[in-house]
Amino acid sequence: MLLKDRIALVTGGASGLGYATATAFAREGATVVINDLRVDAAREAAARLGEKHFAVGGDVSSEADVQAMVEAALVRFGRIDILVNNAGMPDSFTPTVDQTLAHWQRLIDVHLTGTYLVSKTVAASMIAQKSGVILNLNSIAGLMGLPVRTAYSAAKAGIGMLTQVLGCEWGPHNIRVNAIAPGYILTPLTKKLIAEGKIEEKRIRRRTPMGKMGSAEDIAEAMVFLASDRAEFITAITLPVDGGYCSWGAPSDAFPLD
Repeated sequence: MLLKDRIALVTGGASGLGYATATAFAREGATVVINDLRVDAAREAAARLGEKHFAVGGDVSSEADVQAMVEAALVRFGRIDILVNNAGMPDSFTPTVDQTLAHWQRLIDVHLTGTYLVSKTVAASMIAQKSGVILNLNSIAGLMGLPVRTAYSAAKAGIGMLTQVLGCEWGPHNIRVNAIAPGYILTPLTKKLIAEGKIEEKRIRRRTPMGKMGSAEDIAEAMVFLASDRAEFITAITLPVDGGYCSWGAPSDAFPLD
């Protein structure tokens, strides 16, 4: 029960990594507010967690939506102890010269501007209560150069620096701000990309020192640790959860496959 009696807001929490994190938080004693652009999906996800949990709709790139969802959580529970900025959208895997400005702008708006907007809105109440934890979703795409992942990579790299800046700015208020950079995680979206031939599973496994892709639960457990008091002196960092992918630098396979 590492998060007993804490109120956690998870954006984009109705599915994928967000829902895995919400599930782990609930297991550890937190009451979870699940936000999602699809409000019906958010309600269904909250109901699966149990009757004490709550759902709010809203687009994280809309200032009005963000203010409304944060206010709804505060009215319901009186405080927000943990924020997970998970809301996002997939990239197109399109060569940069063929990408549209609208595609670039939407990814920047959802990932980077959304993280900024929700963080600054929630932080006001955290500053008042002199405590809080904010966890952001970076990516190995924000740490390494991945061709054709232009807008996604730029947004994630921005989240990494935003994490450092806010961690330093809000540290005096006893607010910790950290990020997790998932590697290749075997989610339904990843399985779809594998099926479409956009990423190759065996090549990823050969490139990963641990020889496998991660699971949503791997990310959720790292989130639990960073949200808990066990990480009370950790702030302003990005933690890769990638099986060693970002660290491998040799010109050979990291893991031998049969």
